[in-house]
Amino acid sequence: MAPFSAYLPKDFQAHRTLVLIAGQGVYPKLLAQAARTAGLSLRLVGFEDETPADLVASFAPTDRRMLKVGQLGHLLEALQDFGAGYALMAGQITPRRLFKGLHPDFKAARILFGLKRRNAETIFGAIAREIEAIGVHLLDARALLDEHLATSGCMTGKRFPIEDEYLSHGIQIARECARLDIGQGCVVRGGTVLAVEAFEGTDEMLLRAGSFKCDGALFVKTVKLRQDWRFDVPCFGLRTLETMKAAHLQAVALEAGKVLILEKPAVLKQARSWGISLFGF
Repeated sequence: MAPFSAYLPKDFQAHRTLVLIAGQGVYPKLLAQAARTAGLSLRLVGFEDETPADLVASFAPTDRRMLKVGQLGHLLEALQDFGAGYALMAGQITPRRLFKGLHPDFKAARILFGLKRRNAETIFGAIAREIEAIGVHLLDARALLDEHLATSGCMTGKRFPIEDEYLSHGIQIARECARLDIGQGCVVRGGTVLAVEAFEGTDEMLLRAGSFKCDGALFVKTVKLRQDWRFDVPCFGLRTLETMKAAHLQAVALEAGKVLILEKPAVLKQARSWGISLFGF
């Protein structure tokens, strides 16, 4: 096992600089905390109107660089200026800004022009290739957060309320949607598909499913067959849990070792208090 985390490369060199490329939310904050706890040399590349202000403020001005979304050339320059050996991408960029309101520099515009299909996967995949082309190892974005990943079995204790037959059906539907690149989640009930996740995202799908009869409904979140762990880690956190409560959904199944439960202890505690069951498959 690699030091600090099972998701770091076996030849990981802890003395080399790690740059956190941070989008929205608690995810990059957790990674920053974990990297600091491990004693790693950490720097930040953030994005205007995306990266949390308190995360930015936790870095000295000399240890951070703020960019507009789309300034790929400046991103690569920042990595080189920091002498980065490794980089981690964490946190969402507002989806619509990848297609509208983008500020591409010449480097980004050239890459975008060369893409046959423009979606989050192809755009971030192209960015990942450019980062690794300058000799920076882009790490698995689960690195350092092993303890926050979903684990097998009922994580909230007691018996999971969904029968095996309907659990298997939900997993099958979610995996098929992921295979077709529609989304990575679905809501099923008693063998019926209530909703599947697409461009609108998880929360909107859950609220839509909540408009139907929801007793015995199950939310399932899985991963793609060829998931690129460098920039695409499915997450489940307090906000999603709150949306489940608002939608009157009381059971969720998450793929173990692959779905990240942000602030896992707090999520499990709140789920128990609301009577929501979390299961890892």
